[in-house]
Amino acid sequence: MNKPKFFRTFVHDMHLEKLQLSNFRNYENQFFEFSEGLNCIVGKNGSGKTNLLDAIYFLSLCKSSIHSQDALSIKFDEDYTQIEGRFGEELITCSLIRGGKKSFFYDKVPYEKLSEHIGKYPVVLIAPDDTDLIRDGSETRRKLFDGILSQIDADYLKLYLSYNKSLDQRNSLLKQFAEHNYFDEDLVRIYSDQLLATGKKIHAFRKEFVETLIPLFKKHYDEISDGREEVNIVYTSDWFDQNFEEAFHKSIGTDLAAQRTTKGIHKDDFEFWMEEKPVKKFGSQGQKKSFIMAIRMAQFDILTQTKNQKPILLLDDIFDKLDEKRIQKLVEMVDAGVFGQVFLTDARPNRTKELLKNISVKFVEIV
Repeated sequence: MNKPKFFRTFVHDMHLEKLQLSNFRNYENQFFEFSEGLNCIVGKNGSGKTNLLDAIYFLSLCKSSIHSQDALSIKFDEDYTQIEGRFGEELITCSLIRGGKKSFFYDKVPYEKLSEHIGKYPVVLIAPDDTDLIRDGSETRRKLFDGILSQIDADYLKLYLSYNKSLDQRNSLLKQFAEHNYFDEDLVRIYSDQLLATGKKIHAFRKEFVETLIPLFKKHYDEISDGREEVNIVYTSDWFDQNFEEAFHKSIGTDLAAQRTTKGIHKDDFEFWMEEKPVKKFGSQGQKKSFIMAIRMAQFDILTQTKNQKPILLLDDIFDKLDEKRIQKLVEMVDAGVFGQVFLTDARPNRTKELLKNISVKFVEIV
């Protein structure tokens, strides 16, 4: 990921025209058609609005935004699920068999690896539980930024998958050493060298990404909050230590005692700051929502600039989570054409129609 590649000038819009769901969550067999602009999904709570957004997310990123286990996306008492979406002339199909394999097809031709698909149809999701990014531990924030980087650059995704495989293998080896009371320095060195080589590259990706993200993030936060607070994202990593590789090898004693790898990029964090204080401790609910919204808007900008197309924007139940000022700001951005295709869910159709009365909207009712 180098600077010339990071920004492009011409942007074209892509959009999901049609979607067919078979045994996906609460949908038995449902067909949808969408507009290339704003699509508003309305229906009572529990009707499946969020599930519909999750199907779009799954089709783009090969996984659910809700569950870590693929099988939970299959309708209860069914053996398989299929999601089929048409993006212009391109047909994307996801097939998942309970207890079996997950397959993705591009125009009915299977991908050899799912990683080949990720990033082709970029997506940004803004959901009610997004403030967990502030409340939760570092793993949640790493997942956020790893997910964005994986959509941006296929090389990053390959490095990320390779690192996690080596990490699992090294951790498994450390547990074997503890269980059988022996130690093979040469064997553990092989996995250590793999982690260091891959981790160094991942660190470089993350460092450059954060440097690119921060100005966009600050710009959006200023717009949302009228510039009331100074905010920042600080990337912390063992790799900022110039002697980290030496320190990593010296930590083998600690690793053996813990039976896991205690240093490396899997311990990185992205700290959220406001007025030089942690947002987690000192930010109000409104400030936290503005902080995450600004990150998501910056994510949208970066994906637009790097993928040469506007991502699909999924807005799940946000009218209940944002105050009137933030809602108005978002509606203005939609009206101004800042975004491409947008999917928005709401359980109160009358309110939605009032808020969006001056905008062209396709309403999709879930019953």
